[in-house]
Amino acid sequence: MQSIESNALEPTRSELSAMSFGQKIQRLLPVYGLVILTALLILLFSILLPQTFPTMLNLRSIISDKTIIAILSLAAMIPMAAGRIDLTIGYGIVLWHVLAISLQTMFGLPWPVAVLVVILLGAFTGFLNGLLVEIAKIDSFIATLGTGTVLYAIALWHTGGRQVVGMLPQGFYALNGTMVFGLPITGIYVLALAFVMWIVLEYLPIGRYIYAIGANPKAAALNGIPVRRFVIGAFVTSGTLAAVAGVLLASKLRIGQASVGLEYLLPALVGAFLGSTTIKPGRVNVWGTMIGVIILAVGIAGIQQFGGSFYVEPLFNGVTLLVAIGIAGYAQRRRSHAGRMAPVEKPQLSAAPAEK
Repeated sequence: MQSIESNALEPTRSELSAMSFGQKIQRLLPVYGLVILTALLILLFSILLPQTFPTMLNLRSIISDKTIIAILSLAAMIPMAAGRIDLTIGYGIVLWHVLAISLQTMFGLPWPVAVLVVILLGAFTGFLNGLLVEIAKIDSFIATLGTGTVLYAIALWHTGGRQVVGMLPQGFYALNGTMVFGLPITGIYVLALAFVMWIVLEYLPIGRYIYAIGANPKAAALNGIPVRRFVIGAFVTSGTLAAVAGVLLASKLRIGQASVGLEYLLPALVGAFLGSTTIKPGRVNVWGTMIGVIILAVGIAGIQQFGGSFYVEPLFNGVTLLVAIGIAGYAQRRRSHAGRMAPVEKPQLSAAPAEK
């Protein structure tokens, strides 16, 4: 069942070519407004906090803190592109980071094997979500909420409410702790993942099929697109990326506990939803999602350096989401109104005789 409708609002080249300079600015502002806002926030905080904000230490801190959210946001946007939603990412990461450690400390598995097992389990969970949505015809919101709650319960049962600790190999720590050019290697992971997803979704047939399904699944099916296969594949990919995020979280924390992980769900969804309001408004997209995560990271980091309290982060996430969705909705209504008001050209009658 479809939970989200996808309709892109980005202007076409032919549309822009017929506009004046002022009209182009007005038309492009909703498209790149979030990008401009991000740049202005960075400039503002750099001016107001010159000793702390525009520093390498702050950049390392932002990358280290927001990598997990960025990967989960990219994971969430794949089912969104197909018109579905996956809430399992926030619940699953609780179990995946615990298993990544317990498989090594309690069961003695080598760390590469433990990582592979966790990733395969994440993919299998995504496959189950796909079956529930496409075969059982359960709404994706309900299906993934139920699956996620089961995963969270398994994490609580597995840990018994206690922390999972133990000595782990240096190779496992290096997954998150390695520095490249003075920056965490996790930033490289995110950029590489975003680039691959951008190529797949924007330039390969599979991406066009997924977006077509998100826009109109019935029309996609009538055009020969195997909707069921691609939707299940989207959930499998989402589950796999959530498991990867869980492994990196385990490498970062070096302990496993069932109380850690759920706080990533809202920021990840906010990042993905914000991504649908910029670059290609009305359609989730990779670079829009990255901008959404960046503006959350920049805004929260700047406010906290001003002395913001502990509740600043969830408050900023919620307000930013509401404002961005409101702007996108306003842009969509204006475009729909302009389309209705546009004059309709009458067809020209030809005086030439019709060919027999």
